[in-house]
Amino acid sequence: MDLDLFFTPVDEQLTDSISSVSSFYKGINVNTGKLPKLEDHSIALFGINFYQNNNTLKGIAQGADIIRDKLYHLKRGEGSHTIIDLGNLNPGVDLEETYGRIKEVCEHLIRNSIIPVIIGGTHNMDYGQFMAYEGLEKLITVLNVDAFLDMEESEHPEQTHIHQMLVHEPNYLFHYSHLAYQSYLIEKTSISVLERLYFETYRIGHLRELLKDVEPIIREADMLSFDISAIRSSDAPGSNNAQPFGLTGEEACQICWYAGQNEKLSSAGFYEYDPTKDDSSHKTASVIAIMIWYFLEGINHRKGESANNTENYTKYVVEMHGESLASIVFYKSTMSERWWMEIPLEDNKSLATYGRNSLAPCSYTDYETAAKGEVPDRYVNILARLN
Repeated sequence: MDLDLFFTPVDEQLTDSISSVSSFYKGINVNTGKLPKLEDHSIALFGINFYQNNNTLKGIAQGADIIRDKLYHLKRGEGSHTIIDLGNLNPGVDLEETYGRIKEVCEHLIRNSIIPVIIGGTHNMDYGQFMAYEGLEKLITVLNVDAFLDMEESEHPEQTHIHQMLVHEPNYLFHYSHLAYQSYLIEKTSISVLERLYFETYRIGHLRELLKDVEPIIREADMLSFDISAIRSSDAPGSNNAQPFGLTGEEACQICWYAGQNEKLSSAGFYEYDPTKDDSSHKTASVIAIMIWYFLEGINHRKGESANNTENYTKYVVEMHGESLASIVFYKSTMSERWWMEIPLEDNKSLATYGRNSLAPCSYTDYETAAKGEVPDRYVNILARLN
């Protein structure tokens, strides 16, 4: 696959002024005219500047480069992962062709064990990111961080893309998790639809109270889609849908750190930045750059844990007296001290289909709940989805 045809190189004006040898830019390879060899890298950044011929979204076309400029000037992180910036994706003649290009690029990268990190564009660009998994022959979990649910009936694709994922054929969506929605911005019927499918949703207040307990939900994801409208406008004003309430910049970075540490997660996208809505110092671009920095640092701190290999785990069997379940099996990693729980499958067919999801991330709180003789809600929901 010739990726040169897909990308416009990074403008050298963004890099000419960077002299610090400890800068993020000096620690990565950048496509400034000739694309470096892809196989030498494990993470690939690329920008999207497509705005669907909607003049209200025109500013988004400049977003990727402004975020990139902020990111390049940060200090280099730790770890041995090699990073390439492919440049900005050349859009197709229409929305569907642009989705197809995102799909083709992301699928190629994921197949080669390279994590694509998408910067910029409207939030519905994550539909192309999602379609990249269609040919990988496995069920996946999508993690979406957004103040809105984007399941409305609308002529605007950025308001319907989650519904597109839910009804996509062939169906390879095992689970969908939504973080940081704001109740007064969404229809209650949309939440009911997700709950009937045993999908998980966390409003902003709930997430803030239990951010550590949300870590297992993040750890279950194969794909992260982050709409910056989920961050409060005082921290991130640069969005067409900026809201007065939402995540703080620090909370957004914490989510990105957890996502980077997730061994399963194989792609991430950061969407909806509009520099024309930002302040004069491009504060929002700085916040997004730091979020991406923490995501990449999380990847550098992965410990090589595998849910399919419990060799480095301590096993706990909790007897469930008085319940229909005889017991629940938990595992605690001796490397990270994170928890998993074993979900029984009914037959070999289920094992073949859902095997990679049968050891589910959980929290110490779930273990404590089981130890008190109660079945954790998360266990019930995952069991329903698997069987």
